[in-house]
Amino acid sequence: MDFSQLIGHSHLVSHLRSTVTSSRVAHAQLFVGSLGAGVFPLAWAYARELLCADLEPGSDAYRIAASQVDKLAHPDLHLVFPVNSKTGDKRKHLSDAFLEDWREFIMAQPYGSLFDWYMELGIENKQGMIKVIEAEQMHKKLSLKAFGGGYKVMIVWAADKMNNECSNQLLKLIEEPADDTVLLLLAEDQEQLLRTIRSRCQQIDVPLLQQAQVAQGLVDNYDVDPKQAQTLARRAHGDFGKAIHLYKQDDQEQFFETWFVEWIRTAFKAKGNKAAIQQLLSWSDRMAGQGRETQKKFLNYTLELFRQGLLKNYSADELVYLQTADDKFTISNFAPFVHQNNIYEIYKLIDRAILHIERNGNAKMIFTDLGISLTRLIHRKETA
Repeated sequence: MDFSQLIGHSHLVSHLRSTVTSSRVAHAQLFVGSLGAGVFPLAWAYARELLCADLEPGSDAYRIAASQVDKLAHPDLHLVFPVNSKTGDKRKHLSDAFLEDWREFIMAQPYGSLFDWYMELGIENKQGMIKVIEAEQMHKKLSLKAFGGGYKVMIVWAADKMNNECSNQLLKLIEEPADDTVLLLLAEDQEQLLRTIRSRCQQIDVPLLQQAQVAQGLVDNYDVDPKQAQTLARRAHGDFGKAIHLYKQDDQEQFFETWFVEWIRTAFKAKGNKAAIQQLLSWSDRMAGQGRETQKKFLNYTLELFRQGLLKNYSADELVYLQTADDKFTISNFAPFVHQNNIYEIYKLIDRAILHIERNGNAKMIFTDLGISLTRLIHRKETA
C-alpha cells in the first residue's frame, strides 16, 4: 500500500510525506478516525514511506523493502491488534498467534471494521482486547536493532481496545522510546485511551471520506456503475468499508431492519396489551442471544434510523437517504412518531444500552429495559 492507492486524505498525505523528507518524524503518533474511513491504509502507506526512506527509489533494495511492506511482512514492521482466545493459553492472547489470519484479513479488507475482524476470528459474541502481555512483547520487539538499519515501525490497530494494564506499560514505552522507533496508534474512540498517552502523541485526525470520494473509490476499485456508486456512497456516510459491504450485499442491515421493525411494531401494540408485552420479552430474548458486537452494531443502526425519522418529520428530505426493504414500514410512516419531545430520551436510552453491553451487562435485562422504555417514549405526543 502506498500513498497513491489511498482514497482521499490528500492533505494528510502531504503532511506525512513532509515529516519524512524533513526528518521530523514524531516517535509516537495517534491516528484518530473511523477504520472505514481509511485510518489503517493511511498508516500502512506511511510505514512504507518510513521503511523505504533511506533506500534509492528504483533500486533492488527499495523494491524488496516496498514489497515486504505491501505484504505486511517487513522485518522492521510490527503489528498489534485486539484478539480474544477461547483457551487459557496466554500465548493465544498475543497478536503474533493470529498474525497470519490478520494479515490475510486486512489485506483483503484494509477498510475493515473491528466487527469484521471479530467475525473473521469467530468471536463476534466476545470483545477483543490488547492485554498487558502484548505490551511486554512490544517492548521486546522495539528494543531490537532495526534489520534494515533505519526506522522500526509498530502499528497498533484499534489501540483504544488496550486494557488499563497494557496502556500503562505502553506509556513507559512512549516516554522512553528506543532510537529510530515510530509508534503509530490507530483509534476510533480516543477517549478510551489514557489522557497521558494522548498528550504524549502527535495526533492526526482522519476525517470521514467525502461522498464523491467513496463513490469514485467504488468505481475505481470495484467497477461499480457510477450511478449506483453515488447511491451506495450516500448510504455509507463516509465509511468506505460500509460502502463495500453494501455493494456486496453482505451488510447486516437487512437483518437489523427486520429486528427493528419487529421491535417498533411490538412497542406500538404493547401499551396496555399483555400479549404484546410477551412478544416484546420474546424479542428481548432473541436479541440477548446475539453476539455483543452484533448487538452494538444493531443499536447503532437503530440510532441512525431514529435520526432519519426525525429528519423526515421536520422536512429535511435532502438528508434522508435510508430506504427500508419492508414496503409497509417506511421512513415516512415512521417519522411522525420521532420528534422533539422524545428523540433526546430515545438517544440517551440507546447510548446507555450500548455502554452497558460494552461493560458486559446482562443482555436480556438490557434489551428488556430498552423495549419497555421505548414503548413509553414512542407513544409520547409531540406537544405536551
